[in-house]
Amino acid sequence: MLLTLSFPKFGHPAFAWVALAPLLASVLLPGAAARRSALRAWTLGLITGFTYFAGTIYWTADVLASYGGLQRLVSVLLAALLVAYLALYPALFALIVARVAARLSMAAACLTAPAIWVATEWLRGVLLTGFPWVLLGYSQTDVLPVAQLASVTGVYGLSALVAASGAAVTWVMCTRRARAWGAVGGVGLVVGLVAFWGRARIAADEWTAKGTPLTVGIVQGNVPQDQKWDPEHAAQIFDRYLRMSRRVVQDGAKLVVWPESSTPFRLEEDRLGRRLIGEIAAAGGASMLIGSSEVARTTAAPPRYYNSAFMVSPVASGSTPVYRKMHLVPFGEYVPLRRMLFFARPLVEGVGDFTPGDALGLLPVGGHRVSTAICYEIIFPPLVQEAVARGSELLTTITNDAWYGYSSAPYQHFEQARLRSIEQGRYLVRAANTGVSGIVDPYGRVVVRTRLFQTEVVVRDVRLIEERTLYSRVGDVFAYACLLLTGLMVVLVRPRRGGKRRRG
Repeated sequence: MLLTLSFPKFGHPAFAWVALAPLLASVLLPGAAARRSALRAWTLGLITGFTYFAGTIYWTADVLASYGGLQRLVSVLLAALLVAYLALYPALFALIVARVAARLSMAAACLTAPAIWVATEWLRGVLLTGFPWVLLGYSQTDVLPVAQLASVTGVYGLSALVAASGAAVTWVMCTRRARAWGAVGGVGLVVGLVAFWGRARIAADEWTAKGTPLTVGIVQGNVPQDQKWDPEHAAQIFDRYLRMSRRVVQDGAKLVVWPESSTPFRLEEDRLGRRLIGEIAAAGGASMLIGSSEVARTTAAPPRYYNSAFMVSPVASGSTPVYRKMHLVPFGEYVPLRRMLFFARPLVEGVGDFTPGDALGLLPVGGHRVSTAICYEIIFPPLVQEAVARGSELLTTITNDAWYGYSSAPYQHFEQARLRSIEQGRYLVRAANTGVSGIVDPYGRVVVRTRLFQTEVVVRDVRLIEERTLYSRVGDVFAYACLLLTGLMVVLVRPRRGGKRRRG
């Protein structure tokens, strides 16, 4: 429950610093050998994980029921299956920690617990296409002095720091020995140094003075999900976006950003729509980033559908640069294991299979290059890091969070996107259909943000930056080190015939 309460919109970052202590204490408390059995540790981790994710991604059941055409019971069952799968990772964490304590010592278990936690989070982010939602480090996005650590280690360094606090508290709870108190003091010192350095980094404010200024306009159309693809509302929706775009261009925007799938038609197939957007771009000398679906047809194969972002230039050209979404949303843009999920037939039939893009292309803006992440792609740090490595000077992300209503999801999504700015040393421009849209500076500070379910426009100045943070250069080296250490622990504590347990 403490893990759940560490994230918005109902939680607070302070809970995260002790959130792992109850699980670790229940696994590591001294006692009979049975208390450290593998089955017991696995079960406790599973219960923890189920509670953790049921409390943070509870909104998936509503999404499946409201927009997947499923009966409530089926949607709850599918959501529970997702939660149960995600719970396997905290269970794996508890199992490895318990084995380390049994084979080596409680001290070794507490000292390695942060690395083991990060390793399981990293695995969750890559296996089965990955789902790195509500990683522990994201709980500290709003604690900006501490969050600056992400510019060096990425989100996984924050996860390790927070997990280290819980492990140190657990060590004191279980032993009350001097070295355990020393561990608490050591973690406190590290947190204090990180916060002091982070505060100084923000105060210096060097990154906001770098690069070339650019005026950006965000268009939040606030289109209800049940009207989005209704032909009767298509003209009204498109006209709304055109009117709002003219407004931000008149206010000086040189880059106008529409949300994900904002056009009620496929942009490359609608000549009139392309012409009207192009006229606004040409009149204001502005590039326009437009979220729209795309279809590629060939005579030799079935058509392929993409969730895409087009960059319409103010200067007419023969082709429009496009980025095709690479990380698709399971059960939103494709259905994994279709044959096995026979009980979810309405969802399987209702969700058309999109094709993932195969190239991370950058988009031109007045001689500069920017990148975009579509929807939940923004929670994949390597994807954004690769874009910056290829020369992206500005991060953009377009999304449609209307699916989530007034749940925690839009707030969680926005906070996770914010951390990409700190990691990469870039401004982030986020356009959402119904909010939260906004602009974030390279320190994770929110320059402006919109409200949910409001029709709003935003015009602000950002900067196109070329310099790179340490994390941007080295990537997830910290996470790989944690993975290596965890692998070493697994080898050291694997069961041996005739072996003896060591007391912690």
